[in-house]
Amino acid sequence: MAAVVFGLILPAHLCADDWPGAQVREVFSRDRQYFVRITPGESWGETWGFAGAKKGKHARADFFRQQSDKGYRLEQTIDLLNPVAPVDFFVSNRGDLVTLDNWHNRGYGAVLALYRADGKLLKNYKLADLFPKKEIDSFPHSESSIMWHTGATYIDDAQGIFYMGYREAPDYRDLMLELANGSVRLCASLPKYHCWHR
Repeated sequence: MAAVVFGLILPAHLCADDWPGAQVREVFSRDRQYFVRITPGESWGETWGFAGAKKGKHARADFFRQQSDKGYRLEQTIDLLNPVAPVDFFVSNRGDLVTLDNWHNRGYGAVLALYRADGKLLKNYKLADLFPKKEIDSFPHSESSIMWHTGATYIDDAQGIFYMGYREAPDYRDLMLELANGSVRLCASLPKYHCWHR
């Protein structure tokens, strides 16, 4: 009975969540000229909610490029900012890598990062770099994460902008990351459609 009562008095905005183990994943560019393979890291002690856990290697990204014989050659290997793994990642037709969120810690740490095809980090953002505290506090929270975006996430057809929706209708909002320079533009639909830079 005590367990039932305890479950009933948890704050309504704090939800339980369950994450499967991070796995090796690969994502190709739209034109299939590039792909990136990400191998999970082991630095759980750097993530929110895992104080005292092991600290070690971060996630690793292997950048591959298609060759004239249609095979792929490893061009670069780097350590990512993600202690374990990004939740999602995207590869442009120029080989740029965009990482989104942190495994088991969505909304914490480097939530958005842009790397060049040569592995160099161009730009990274924490939530506080993108939004005021009041807006961050308004996003739904779970035991381990801040659910700060909903909707589509993709690189546009022209391969110049990473796009993501971060609020639903009626106050639909989106974020656009310029792949050329790493700058971010936020846009809102109300009271009329307008944008601003962060």
